Amino acid sequence: MIESTTNYVILVDENDNPQGTMEKIEAHEKAKLHRAFSVFIYNSDNELMLQQRALTKYHTPGLWTNTCCSHQKLGESNIEAGKRRLQEEMGFSTELQETISFIYKAPFENGLTEHEYDYILVGEFNEEPKPNPEEVHAWKWMKLEDIEVDIKKNPKDYTEWFKIIFEKHKSEMIKSST
Repeated sequence: MIESTTNYVILVDENDNPQGTMEKIEAHEKAKLHRAFSVFIYNSDNELMLQQRALTKYHTPGLWTNTCCSHQKLGESNIEAGKRRLQEEMGFSTELQETISFIYKAPFENGLTEHEYDYILVGEFNEEPKPNPEEVHAWKWMKLEDIEVDIKKNPKDYTEWFKIIFEKHKSEMIKSST
């Protein structure tokens, strides 16, 4: 068995049944379906914390995206993984709740593809994060309506996966509030 590190992803089938592991870059080169999570952190004003990816990232540098996202390690729950990565990227921890999951596929210009069975995790935080500069260039709070308008106006400023998961997340929030 491969040691569980952030360099490996958990390959899954369309029902999220584990199918082994693969080195992260190889999985993205081969567009293999793998488990992932996306964290959405809100403040008490119902604004979403966005991060601008570090300018040194190997894909999509400098683009805006959700609060953080990554891949679960072997034996790690979605919530544990979300809390770990939130601390590593944004420098804080908060309680998270699992909402929806779905499969998406987003190719990048550099030939890599995100093909993920993604879990959306939601939490609340009302302080200033302490982002890791190797992961995050900048951050900001935005209302969902303003994000929606800005994505339509400036789609190239946002990661492809964020545009997909934002729509899924927003639809789920609308459905759960009715």
